Amino acid sequence: MKYIHRSLEKIVLEVSKEYPVVLVTGPRQVGKTTMLQKLMEKTNRSYISLDDLNDRNLAKTDPELFLQLHKPPILIDEVQYAPELFTYIKIHVDKNGNPGDFWLTGSQIFKLMRGVQESLAGRVALLSLSSLSQAEINGVNSTPFILDTDLLLSRKNERKEADTIDIFKRIFTGSMPAIISHKNTNSQIFYSSYLNTHIERDVKELADNIDSLKFFRFITSVAARCSQLLNVADIARDADINQKQAKNWLGLLESLGIIFYLHPFSNNLLKRLVKAPKLYFYDTGLICYLTKWSSAETLESGAMNGAVLENYVVSEIIKTFLNSGKEPFVYYYRDKDAKEIDLILEHDGVINPIEIKKTSNPSKELTKVFNLLKNSSVPCSKGAIICMKPDLSFIDRNNFIVPIWMI
Repeated sequence: MKYIHRSLEKIVLEVSKEYPVVLVTGPRQVGKTTMLQKLMEKTNRSYISLDDLNDRNLAKTDPELFLQLHKPPILIDEVQYAPELFTYIKIHVDKNGNPGDFWLTGSQIFKLMRGVQESLAGRVALLSLSSLSQAEINGVNSTPFILDTDLLLSRKNERKEADTIDIFKRIFTGSMPAIISHKNTNSQIFYSSYLNTHIERDVKELADNIDSLKFFRFITSVAARCSQLLNVADIARDADINQKQAKNWLGLLESLGIIFYLHPFSNNLLKRLVKAPKLYFYDTGLICYLTKWSSAETLESGAMNGAVLENYVVSEIIKTFLNSGKEPFVYYYRDKDAKEIDLILEHDGVINPIEIKKTSNPSKELTKVFNLLKNSSVPCSKGAIICMKPDLSFIDRNNFIVPIWMI
């Protein structure tokens, strides 16, 4: 299987020179362990996985002995299974202070964060790895997506052009390393196994008495509502569960790195805003599997094409920040009159409004909605229509037209 280089590799090596602990979190099967094992090939760093029940038991019952047997520098995989280790890692770090002593991975983010905050605050570099980005798949540099003329021109020269059906093939295929590297050639079989072995197993470890059939109906209902305002009541009704269960299960999916939310942009100068978040998946291939699309062509002409396209663009933009070791400040806007801006990027004291459309010939009318932000206390800078137009261009001096393949 061909190894696909990850943009986060550079960041891992950089922070390993400054922090004694580096923690890489993200959902299962996105390549956390593969990336770190690749980086440690030419070092004397050892490796241990807490998926092994014997090693896990020792880490939980006698973490001090565990670290005596498995001395740093070390990579500890799936460390969330033994949060008891964190206190003893802290003791070792405070005594020795060697940068890069501990590389940790974990797939259950909320458990990890609690342990890190209690024991390793100020000693750990927290990084997040998601499924592959467009840039990683095409083997080009990944930098945060920012609406700047020079930066966009640089992206244009590096990225691989794609027309509408090519984009929908990317969406349908998804971005899991096992599929992209051709280790698994049938995406339908892969996602079926992914749900039944990884997601369901992790969910059952985090919550007792989960009905597998109801959970499958639940996650299918969630996928059918990608890029939409979160409506817990509708999701609960479809899955035949109560709203409390639906909220808890949504929390599990978020904790496992399957879904994420965009929260509404607001400040004290903008009134009458909708408060519910919008829901997205990190990987569109999972959406397509759950919602039963049979091909990229049927998806492209189907009823969900706009929603899945928006999900793809938003997730790709999020990945450009995460893969650079940066936190994305990304929102959406919607008011009580149903006027909406798909995406708002906030950075360097300004905001950039963005609309996402399937069209290849966007009109100036699409940018009028950006005027909704004129009363924002954060200055509104350049905007963009991200769409299927083949090349980078401008609607006017203040608004770009950015092809989706350039993200």
